[in-house]
Amino acid sequence: MRLSVEVDLRYSVVDATDMLLQIEPVSDEHQTCVDTSLVFQGNPASHVIAGDDGIGRRRWLTLDTVLDCQYRATFDVDRPLLALGALAAAPLHTLPAEVVPYLMPSRFCHSEQFDEFVTTQFGHLEGGTLVAEMAKWINTTFTYDSDASPLGATATDSFHAQAGVCRDYAHVLITFARAAGLPARFVSVYAPSVTPQDFHAVVEVWLDGAWHILDPTGMANPSEMIRIGVGRDAADVAFLTSYGPMTLEAQSVNVTVVQR
Repeated sequence: MRLSVEVDLRYSVVDATDMLLQIEPVSDEHQTCVDTSLVFQGNPASHVIAGDDGIGRRRWLTLDTVLDCQYRATFDVDRPLLALGALAAAPLHTLPAEVVPYLMPSRFCHSEQFDEFVTTQFGHLEGGTLVAEMAKWINTTFTYDSDASPLGATATDSFHAQAGVCRDYAHVLITFARAAGLPARFVSVYAPSVTPQDFHAVVEVWLDGAWHILDPTGMANPSEMIRIGVGRDAADVAFLTSYGPMTLEAQSVNVTVVQR
């Protein structure tokens, strides 16, 4: 499947400010970049580094007055759909070193608070079946509501509110999975079926020796996702992190299917 991505961002700053931009996916075994362009008005200083686990590209910028950029890309996506129920959990002592951090609590995902709930609600399940049921529970229990997602909301906050946006759905699933002893990480993606269109948050869980992606909101199909970056939670994969005050002027994300 071929997908087209169009991102337009405009933010103003008062003084010279450093920003970390994370909107550029890179090719991997399931997605291939056909063409890409990133244009900045004013040609700010720019320095590229790799995203966490080598997935995606981060870009340091130094802005004097405004961030005004246009990102355009076309990707071919070939991500197979696997039945999660057939995938087994990995024994903890077999986890690779780079996977272990995704088993731990993090800034927005306090998995240590959910041991009892996860055991009571899902303790009879294991492996991929467990993950699928967790995602289903979140999808059917939560209400998608941007007003229920205040800045700084943790998975614990979202769990009690039983509402939020894709970021919150992802945080809760990550927290449940880690509480059950399954490594899970936050994934930022582009996907055409997301409403409203935006940078979308989904989850990858480590099963059968590999990462497997799923969307607890149910909006995006893994076969139509372009991975932008991964991290322990949203703090690691924010599309824009500013180290000084900034003001949103305009922002749009548009992802379309070019060819199936």
